[in-house]
Amino acid sequence: MKKNLLVLSLFLLSLSAANAQAIVDTTGVIGDSYNRWSIEVSVGQGKGVKPYSSNNYYSSNPDKFFGGLQANSFGVGARYMISPKFGIRLDLNYDKLTNQGGTESLDFEMVQFRTAFQGVANLIRLFNIEEAAGRFGLLLHGGIQFAAMTPNTVDETVPLIRHNDGLTEWNGGIIVGFTPQYRISKSLAVFGDFSVLNNYRQHFNWDGAYSDNANNLSGQMIATSIGLSFSFGNEKIHGDWAIIQDKNKAEMDKLDQRIGDVETMMNDIDKDGVPDYLDLENNSLVGVAVDTKGRMVDLNSNGVPDELEKYMDKTITNNNAVVIEASNSELIKRLINEGYIAAYFDTSKSNPNNDSTDNIGFVLNYLRTNPTATIEIRGFADEIGQNATNDKLALNRAQKVKNILWKAGIDASRVTIVSSGEDTSVDKNSEYARKLVRRVTFTVK
Repeated sequence: MKKNLLVLSLFLLSLSAANAQAIVDTTGVIGDSYNRWSIEVSVGQGKGVKPYSSNNYYSSNPDKFFGGLQANSFGVGARYMISPKFGIRLDLNYDKLTNQGGTESLDFEMVQFRTAFQGVANLIRLFNIEEAAGRFGLLLHGGIQFAAMTPNTVDETVPLIRHNDGLTEWNGGIIVGFTPQYRISKSLAVFGDFSVLNNYRQHFNWDGAYSDNANNLSGQMIATSIGLSFSFGNEKIHGDWAIIQDKNKAEMDKLDQRIGDVETMMNDIDKDGVPDYLDLENNSLVGVAVDTKGRMVDLNSNGVPDELEKYMDKTITNNNAVVIEASNSELIKRLINEGYIAAYFDTSKSNPNNDSTDNIGFVLNYLRTNPTATIEIRGFADEIGQNATNDKLALNRAQKVKNILWKAGIDASRVTIVSSGEDTSVDKNSEYARKLVRRVTFTVK
Protein backbone atom coordinates (compact mmCIF):
# COMPACT_ATOMS: atom_id res chain seq x y z
CA MET A 1 0.00 0.00 0.00
CA LYS A 2 2.89 2.39 0.78
CA LYS A 3 4.33 1.74 -2.68
CA ASN A 4 0.94 2.55 -4.19
CA LEU A 5 0.86 5.90 -2.42
CA LEU A 6 4.43 6.74 -3.43
CA VAL A 7 3.75 6.09 -7.11
CA LEU A 8 0.61 8.25 -7.00
CA SER A 9 2.49 11.14 -5.36
CA LEU A 10 5.35 10.97 -7.85
CA PHE A 11 2.87 10.94 -10.72
CA LEU A 12 1.18 14.12 -9.50
CA LEU A 13 4.54 15.80 -8.92
CA SER A 14 5.61 14.99 -12.47
CA LEU A 15 2.42 16.56 -13.79
CA SER A 16 3.18 19.72 -11.84
CA ALA A 17 6.72 19.92 -13.24
CA ALA A 18 5.54 19.25 -16.80
CA ASN A 19 3.12 22.14 -16.59
CA ALA A 20 5.48 24.65 -14.96
CA GLN A 21 4.84 27.13 -17.77
CA ALA A 22 1.15 27.23 -16.86
CA ILE A 23 1.73 28.43 -13.30
CA VAL A 24 1.35 32.08 -14.25
CA ASP A 25 -2.41 32.10 -13.69
CA THR A 26 -2.07 31.06 -10.05
CA THR A 27 -1.84 34.68 -9.04
CA GLY A 28 -5.15 35.39 -7.51
CA VAL A 29 -6.76 37.65 -5.01
CA ILE A 30 -5.86 39.93 -2.15
CA GLY A 31 -7.17 39.78 1.40
CA ASP A 32 -10.09 37.52 2.32
CA SER A 33 -11.50 37.18 -1.19
CA TYR A 34 -11.25 33.53 -2.23
CA ASN A 35 -13.54 30.58 -2.94
CA ARG A 36 -14.23 28.78 0.36
CA TRP A 37 -16.51 25.93 -0.80
CA SER A 38 -15.66 22.85 -2.82
CA ILE A 39 -17.47 19.62 -3.70
CA GLU A 40 -15.48 16.39 -3.99
CA VAL A 41 -16.33 13.03 -5.56
CA SER A 42 -14.05 10.01 -5.48
CA VAL A 43 -13.70 6.34 -6.32
CA GLY A 44 -11.11 3.98 -4.93
CA GLN A 45 -10.29 0.97 -2.87
CA GLY A 46 -10.96 0.10 0.76
CA LYS A 47 -9.15 -2.77 2.46
CA GLY A 48 -9.88 -4.08 5.92
CA VAL A 49 -6.48 -4.64 7.55
CA LYS A 50 -7.61 -6.26 10.81
CA PRO A 51 -9.20 -8.14 12.47
CA TYR A 52 -10.19 -11.33 10.66
CA SER A 53 -11.64 -14.41 12.35
CA SER A 54 -8.89 -16.77 11.08
CA ASN A 55 -6.08 -17.15 8.61
CA ASN A 56 -8.64 -18.41 6.15
CA TYR A 57 -9.83 -14.83 5.56
CA TYR A 58 -7.74 -11.99 4.17
CA SER A 59 -8.28 -9.17 1.69
CA SER A 60 -5.11 -8.87 -0.44
CA ASN A 61 -3.87 -11.09 -3.23
CA PRO A 62 -0.13 -11.56 -2.68
CA ASP A 63 0.33 -12.50 -6.33
CA LYS A 64 -0.90 -9.14 -7.65
CA PHE A 65 0.66 -5.69 -7.81
CA PHE A 66 -0.20 -3.76 -4.63
CA GLY A 67 -2.16 -6.80 -3.46
CA GLY A 68 -4.68 -6.36 -6.25
CA LEU A 69 -6.84 -3.36 -7.03
CA GLN A 70 -10.57 -3.09 -6.46
CA ALA A 71 -12.92 -0.21 -7.16
CA ASN A 72 -15.01 -0.94 -4.10
CA SER A 73 -15.21 2.44 -2.38
CA PHE A 74 -17.21 5.48 -3.51
CA GLY A 75 -17.44 8.84 -1.81
CA VAL A 76 -18.81 12.37 -1.98
CA GLY A 77 -17.90 15.25 0.29
CA ALA A 78 -18.13 18.98 0.89
CA ARG A 79 -15.31 21.16 2.20
CA TYR A 80 -15.40 24.68 3.61
CA MET A 81 -12.20 26.66 4.21
CA ILE A 82 -12.58 28.80 7.33
CA SER A 83 -9.31 30.52 6.50
CA PRO A 84 -6.80 30.13 3.65
CA LYS A 85 -4.93 27.51 5.73
CA PHE A 86 -7.62 25.62 7.65
CA GLY A 87 -11.06 24.24 6.91
CA ILE A 88 -13.58 21.50 7.68
CA ARG A 89 -14.91 18.64 5.60
CA LEU A 90 -17.94 16.35 5.75
CA ASP A 91 -17.98 13.25 3.55
CA LEU A 92 -20.11 10.14 2.95
CA ASN A 93 -18.69 6.85 1.67
CA TYR A 94 -19.89 3.44 0.58
CA ASP A 95 -17.52 0.45 0.88
CA LYS A 96 -18.02 -3.15 -0.19
CA LEU A 97 -15.16 -5.19 1.21
CA THR A 98 -14.56 -8.68 -0.22
CA ASN A 99 -11.69 -11.08 -0.67
CA GLN A 100 -9.62 -10.67 -3.82
CA GLY A 101 -10.45 -13.04 -6.67
CA GLY A 102 -7.86 -15.73 -7.29
CA THR A 103 -6.75 -15.88 -3.67
CA GLU A 104 -7.13 -18.81 -1.33
CA SER A 105 -9.09 -16.67 1.11
CA LEU A 106 -12.57 -17.82 1.89
CA ASP A 107 -15.28 -15.67 0.41
CA PHE A 108 -16.57 -12.85 2.57
CA GLU A 109 -18.50 -9.64 2.08
CA MET A 110 -18.83 -6.59 4.34
CA VAL A 111 -20.95 -3.62 3.30
CA GLN A 112 -20.15 -0.38 5.09
CA PHE A 113 -21.67 3.07 5.03
CA ARG A 114 -19.52 5.65 6.78
CA THR A 115 -19.42 9.38 7.35
CA ALA A 116 -16.57 11.51 8.66
CA PHE A 117 -16.27 15.01 10.03
CA GLN A 118 -12.71 16.28 9.69
CA GLY A 119 -10.43 19.25 9.95
CA VAL A 120 -8.36 20.12 6.89
CA ALA A 121 -4.99 21.91 6.68
CA ASN A 122 -3.56 23.28 3.45
CA LEU A 123 0.12 22.36 3.82
CA ILE A 124 1.17 24.46 0.84
CA ARG A 125 -0.13 27.57 2.56
CA LEU A 126 1.25 26.55 5.95
CA PHE A 127 4.74 26.50 4.46
CA ASN A 128 4.11 29.63 2.29
CA ILE A 129 5.15 27.94 -0.95
CA GLU A 130 2.08 28.70 -3.09
CA GLU A 131 4.01 30.29 -5.95
CA ALA A 132 6.69 27.59 -6.00
CA ALA A 133 4.10 24.77 -5.88
CA GLY A 134 2.17 26.19 -8.82
CA ARG A 135 -0.66 23.81 -9.74
CA PHE A 136 0.33 21.25 -7.14
CA GLY A 137 -1.42 21.17 -3.73
CA LEU A 138 -1.32 19.05 -0.62
CA LEU A 139 -3.96 18.74 2.13
CA LEU A 140 -3.71 17.05 5.50
CA HIS A 141 -6.97 15.92 7.10
CA GLY A 142 -8.13 14.15 10.23
CA GLY A 143 -11.17 13.76 12.45
CA ILE A 144 -13.85 11.38 13.65
CA GLN A 145 -15.81 8.87 11.61
CA PHE A 146 -18.90 6.74 12.13
CA ALA A 147 -19.81 3.60 10.19
CA ALA A 148 -22.65 1.13 9.79
CA MET A 149 -21.25 -2.38 9.09
CA THR A 150 -23.44 -5.12 7.63
CA PRO A 151 -21.84 -8.53 6.88
CA ASN A 152 -23.09 -10.92 4.22
CA THR A 153 -20.75 -13.89 4.60
CA VAL A 154 -21.32 -17.69 4.54
CA ASP A 155 -18.84 -19.78 6.54
CA GLU A 156 -17.87 -22.44 4.03
CA THR A 157 -16.30 -24.57 6.74
CA VAL A 158 -19.66 -24.84 8.48
CA PRO A 159 -22.30 -25.00 5.73
CA LEU A 160 -25.40 -22.85 6.14
CA ILE A 161 -23.83 -20.95 9.04
CA ARG A 162 -23.70 -17.28 8.17
CA HIS A 163 -21.53 -14.66 9.85
CA ASN A 164 -24.12 -12.33 11.42
CA ASP A 165 -25.72 -12.09 8.02
CA GLY A 166 -27.92 -8.99 7.76
CA LEU A 167 -27.02 -7.73 11.24
CA THR A 168 -25.96 -4.08 11.22
CA GLU A 169 -23.58 -2.64 13.79
CA TRP A 170 -22.71 1.00 14.36
CA ASN A 171 -19.13 1.80 15.28
CA GLY A 172 -16.80 4.76 15.26
CA GLY A 173 -13.24 5.93 15.51
CA ILE A 174 -10.78 8.33 13.95
CA ILE A 175 -9.53 8.92 10.42
CA VAL A 176 -6.32 10.61 9.26
CA GLY A 177 -4.89 11.04 5.79
CA PHE A 178 -3.39 13.32 3.20
CA THR A 179 -4.51 14.45 -0.23
CA PRO A 180 -2.15 15.44 -3.07
CA GLN A 181 -3.90 17.66 -5.63
CA TYR A 182 -3.31 18.94 -9.12
CA ARG A 183 -5.31 21.85 -10.51
CA ILE A 184 -6.72 21.23 -14.00
CA SER A 185 -8.52 24.54 -14.44
CA LYS A 186 -9.30 27.55 -12.29
CA SER A 187 -12.14 25.74 -10.51
CA LEU A 188 -11.43 22.03 -11.10
CA ALA A 189 -8.74 19.83 -9.59
CA VAL A 190 -7.89 16.12 -9.57
CA PHE A 191 -6.75 14.59 -6.30
CA GLY A 192 -5.53 11.36 -4.79
CA ASP A 193 -6.16 10.42 -1.17
CA PHE A 194 -4.65 8.01 1.29
CA SER A 195 -6.45 7.52 4.61
CA VAL A 196 -6.13 5.24 7.62
CA LEU A 197 -9.25 4.49 9.71
CA ASN A 198 -9.08 3.14 13.25
CA ASN A 199 -12.35 2.03 14.87
CA TYR A 200 -12.66 1.95 18.64
CA ARG A 201 -16.10 0.36 18.68
CA GLN A 202 -15.97 -2.55 16.25
CA HIS A 203 -17.25 -5.93 17.39
CA PHE A 204 -17.16 -7.50 13.91
CA ASN A 205 -14.24 -8.97 12.08
CA TRP A 206 -14.07 -7.77 8.46
CA ASP A 207 -15.32 -11.20 7.38
CA GLY A 208 -18.45 -10.73 9.50
CA ALA A 209 -17.78 -12.97 12.50
CA TYR A 210 -17.51 -11.52 15.98
CA SER A 211 -14.00 -10.58 17.04
CA ASP A 212 -12.05 -12.45 19.65
CA ASN A 213 -11.77 -10.74 23.00
CA ALA A 214 -8.17 -9.79 22.18
CA ASN A 215 -9.30 -7.82 19.12
CA ASN A 216 -12.67 -6.66 20.40
CA LEU A 217 -13.45 -2.96 19.94
CA SER A 218 -10.48 -2.49 17.61
CA GLY A 219 -10.41 -2.42 13.82
CA GLN A 220 -8.30 -0.89 11.11
CA MET A 221 -8.93 -0.07 7.46
CA ILE A 222 -6.93 1.63 4.69
CA ALA A 223 -8.65 3.60 1.93
CA THR A 224 -7.06 4.97 -1.24
CA SER A 225 -8.93 6.90 -3.90
CA ILE A 226 -8.76 9.36 -6.75
CA GLY A 227 -11.35 12.00 -7.49
CA LEU A 228 -12.32 15.46 -8.65
CA SER A 229 -12.70 18.62 -6.59
CA PHE A 230 -14.85 21.49 -7.84
CA SER A 231 -14.75 24.87 -6.11
CA PHE A 232 -17.46 27.47 -6.35
CA GLY A 233 -17.94 31.04 -5.23
CA ASN A 234 -17.59 34.58 -6.56
CA GLU A 235 -13.91 34.34 -7.35
CA LYS A 236 -12.32 33.07 -10.55
CA ILE A 237 -9.86 30.61 -9.06
CA HIS A 238 -10.03 27.63 -6.71
CA GLY A 239 -9.44 28.77 -3.13
CA ASP A 240 -6.66 26.22 -2.62
CA TRP A 241 -4.49 27.98 -5.22
CA ALA A 242 -5.37 31.66 -5.03
CA ILE A 243 -2.32 33.70 -4.05
CA ILE A 244 -3.61 35.57 -1.02
CA GLN A 245 -1.69 38.61 0.12
CA ASP A 246 -1.60 39.30 3.82
CA LYS A 247 -3.38 42.59 4.57
CA ASN A 248 -0.75 43.69 7.07
CA LYS A 249 2.02 42.95 4.59
CA ALA A 250 0.21 44.98 1.93
CA GLU A 251 0.00 47.94 4.29
CA MET A 252 3.67 47.60 5.19
CA ASP A 253 4.62 47.48 1.51
CA LYS A 254 2.66 50.70 0.92
CA LEU A 255 4.37 52.32 3.89
CA ASP A 256 7.81 51.26 2.64
CA GLN A 257 6.95 52.72 -0.76
CA ARG A 258 5.93 56.02 0.81
CA ILE A 259 9.14 56.17 2.83
CA GLY A 260 11.14 55.46 -0.31
CA ASP A 261 9.29 58.22 -2.17
CA VAL A 262 10.02 60.69 0.64
CA GLU A 263 13.73 59.76 0.62
CA THR A 264 13.84 60.31 -3.13
CA MET A 265 12.05 63.64 -2.83
CA MET A 266 14.53 64.82 -0.19
CA ASN A 267 17.55 64.29 -2.45
CA ASP A 268 19.50 67.46 -3.24
CA ILE A 269 21.52 66.90 -6.41
CA ASP A 270 23.03 70.38 -6.68
CA LYS A 271 23.64 70.69 -2.90
CA ASP A 272 21.95 74.07 -2.65
CA GLY A 273 19.93 73.16 0.47
CA VAL A 274 16.61 72.85 -1.43
CA PRO A 275 15.20 69.29 -1.85
CA ASP A 276 14.80 68.18 -5.45
CA TYR A 277 11.01 67.96 -5.23
CA LEU A 278 10.93 71.72 -4.51
CA ASP A 279 13.95 72.66 -6.65
CA LEU A 280 13.02 74.27 -9.94
CA GLU A 281 16.69 74.66 -10.90
CA ASN A 282 18.60 71.45 -10.13
CA ASN A 283 21.88 72.69 -11.63
CA SER A 284 22.55 75.81 -9.58
CA LEU A 285 26.21 76.66 -8.95
CA VAL A 286 27.74 75.83 -5.60
CA GLY A 287 28.02 78.95 -3.43
CA VAL A 288 25.44 80.94 -5.42
CA ALA A 289 22.49 82.16 -3.37
CA VAL A 290 19.14 80.50 -4.23
CA ASP A 291 15.53 81.21 -3.28
CA THR A 292 13.12 78.77 -1.58
CA LYS A 293 12.50 77.03 -4.92
CA GLY A 294 16.19 76.47 -5.65
CA ARG A 295 16.50 79.18 -8.28
CA MET A 296 19.66 81.29 -8.29
CA VAL A 297 18.71 84.76 -7.09
CA ASP A 298 18.41 87.27 -9.96
CA LEU A 299 16.67 90.32 -8.55
CA ASN A 300 17.12 92.48 -11.65
CA SER A 301 15.92 89.67 -13.97
CA ASN A 302 18.76 90.10 -16.40
CA GLY A 303 19.48 86.38 -16.64
CA VAL A 304 22.68 86.54 -14.57
CA PRO A 305 22.55 85.41 -10.90
CA ASP A 306 23.31 88.23 -8.48
CA GLU A 307 26.29 86.38 -7.00
CA LEU A 308 27.85 86.19 -10.47
CA GLU A 309 27.17 89.86 -11.06
CA LYS A 310 29.05 90.72 -7.89
CA TYR A 311 31.95 88.66 -9.16
CA MET A 312 31.78 90.45 -12.52
CA ASP A 313 31.69 93.87 -10.82
CA LYS A 314 34.89 93.01 -8.94
CA THR A 315 36.69 91.85 -12.08
CA ILE A 316 35.59 94.60 -14.51
CA THR A 317 37.86 97.67 -14.63
CA ASN A 318 38.84 100.38 -17.14
CA ASN A 319 35.52 100.82 -18.98
CA ASN A 320 34.48 97.14 -18.88
CA ALA A 321 37.91 95.70 -19.69
CA VAL A 322 38.05 92.38 -17.86
CA VAL A 323 41.16 91.41 -15.96
CA ILE A 324 40.94 87.66 -15.59
CA GLU A 325 43.51 85.72 -13.68
CA ALA A 326 44.52 82.31 -14.97
CA SER A 327 42.83 80.65 -11.99
CA ASN A 328 39.53 82.29 -12.90
CA SER A 329 39.65 81.70 -16.66
CA GLU A 330 38.19 78.19 -16.49
CA LEU A 331 35.39 79.38 -14.21
CA ILE A 332 34.37 82.12 -16.65
CA LYS A 333 34.51 79.64 -19.53
CA ARG A 334 32.31 77.23 -17.60
CA LEU A 335 29.72 79.95 -16.86
CA ILE A 336 29.53 80.75 -20.55
CA ASN A 337 29.47 77.17 -21.86
CA GLU A 338 26.90 75.92 -19.35
CA GLY A 339 24.37 78.55 -20.38
CA TYR A 340 24.49 80.81 -17.34
CA ILE A 341 25.44 83.63 -19.69
CA ALA A 342 22.86 83.97 -22.49
CA ALA A 343 21.04 86.59 -24.52
CA TYR A 344 17.23 86.71 -24.52
CA PHE A 345 14.64 87.94 -27.00
CA ASP A 346 11.07 89.15 -27.09
CA THR A 347 8.42 87.26 -29.06
CA SER A 348 9.16 87.11 -32.81
CA LYS A 349 12.11 89.52 -32.39
CA SER A 350 15.64 88.89 -33.63
CA ASN A 351 17.30 91.71 -31.64
CA PRO A 352 18.27 90.91 -28.04
CA ASN A 353 16.23 92.63 -25.34
CA ASN A 354 17.75 95.29 -23.11
CA ASP A 355 18.26 92.85 -20.22
CA SER A 356 20.76 90.89 -22.33
CA THR A 357 23.26 93.74 -22.77
CA ASP A 358 25.41 92.84 -19.75
CA ASN A 359 25.52 89.16 -20.76
CA ILE A 360 26.72 89.93 -24.29
CA GLY A 361 29.24 92.37 -22.79
CA PHE A 362 30.50 89.60 -20.50
CA VAL A 363 31.15 87.35 -23.50
CA LEU A 364 32.75 90.24 -25.39
CA ASN A 365 35.17 90.96 -22.57
CA TYR A 366 36.11 87.27 -22.33
CA LEU A 367 36.91 87.16 -26.08
CA ARG A 368 38.98 90.32 -25.78
CA THR A 369 40.95 88.90 -22.88
CA ASN A 370 41.43 85.54 -24.67
CA PRO A 371 42.33 86.52 -28.25
CA THR A 372 42.89 82.91 -29.36
CA ALA A 373 39.46 81.73 -28.22
CA THR A 374 36.64 81.13 -30.68
CA ILE A 375 32.96 80.96 -29.91
CA GLU A 376 29.84 79.28 -31.25
CA ILE A 377 26.53 81.15 -31.00
CA ARG A 378 23.46 78.93 -31.04
CA GLY A 379 20.01 80.41 -31.57
CA PHE A 380 16.69 79.11 -30.23
CA ALA A 381 12.99 79.94 -30.65
CA ASP A 382 9.87 78.94 -28.75
CA GLU A 383 7.18 76.66 -30.21
CA ILE A 384 4.75 79.40 -31.21
CA GLY A 385 4.48 79.58 -34.99
CA GLN A 386 5.61 77.43 -37.91
CA ASN A 387 8.71 75.25 -37.64
CA ALA A 388 10.39 76.70 -40.72
CA THR A 389 9.76 80.26 -39.53
CA ASN A 390 11.17 79.47 -36.10
CA ASP A 391 14.28 77.83 -37.58
CA LYS A 392 14.97 81.01 -39.56
CA LEU A 393 14.21 83.21 -36.54
CA ALA A 394 16.64 81.22 -34.35
CA LEU A 395 19.39 81.67 -36.98
CA ASN A 396 18.68 85.40 -37.30
CA ARG A 397 19.01 85.81 -33.52
CA ALA A 398 22.42 84.14 -33.58
CA GLN A 399 23.43 86.36 -36.54
CA LYS A 400 22.35 89.57 -34.72
CA VAL A 401 24.50 88.72 -31.70
CA LYS A 402 27.44 87.87 -33.98
CA ASN A 403 27.07 91.28 -35.63
CA ILE A 404 27.13 92.96 -32.23
CA LEU A 405 30.40 91.22 -31.35
CA TRP A 406 31.86 92.00 -34.80
CA LYS A 407 30.99 95.69 -34.49
CA ALA A 408 32.59 95.64 -31.03
CA GLY A 409 35.86 94.48 -32.54
CA ILE A 410 35.74 90.69 -32.53
CA ASP A 411 36.92 89.21 -35.82
CA ALA A 412 34.05 87.45 -37.60
CA SER A 413 36.26 84.40 -38.23
CA ARG A 414 36.28 83.70 -34.50
CA VAL A 415 32.49 83.41 -34.40
CA THR A 416 30.25 80.70 -35.89
CA ILE A 417 26.46 80.62 -35.73
CA VAL A 418 24.04 77.66 -35.52
CA SER A 419 20.23 77.45 -35.48
CA SER A 420 18.69 74.92 -33.08
CA GLY A 421 15.17 75.90 -34.09
CA GLU A 422 12.41 75.34 -31.57
CA ASP A 423 13.25 74.47 -27.96
CA THR A 424 10.58 71.95 -26.91
CA SER A 425 11.91 71.36 -23.39
CA VAL A 426 9.32 73.64 -21.70
CA ASP A 427 5.56 73.96 -21.62
CA LYS A 428 4.69 75.96 -24.72
CA ASN A 429 1.50 77.18 -23.03
CA SER A 430 3.51 78.92 -20.31
CA GLU A 431 4.44 82.50 -21.20
CA TYR A 432 7.13 82.60 -18.54
CA ALA A 433 8.67 79.33 -19.73
CA ARG A 434 8.74 80.55 -23.31
CA LYS A 435 10.81 83.57 -22.22
CA LEU A 436 13.54 81.19 -21.09
CA VAL A 437 13.89 79.47 -24.47
CA ARG A 438 13.84 82.55 -26.72
CA ARG A 439 17.60 82.90 -26.45
CA VAL A 440 21.08 82.41 -27.84
CA THR A 441 23.73 80.47 -25.95
CA PHE A 442 27.50 80.60 -26.25
CA THR A 443 30.11 77.86 -26.41
CA VAL A 444 33.73 78.88 -26.04
CA LYS A 445 36.23 76.67 -27.86
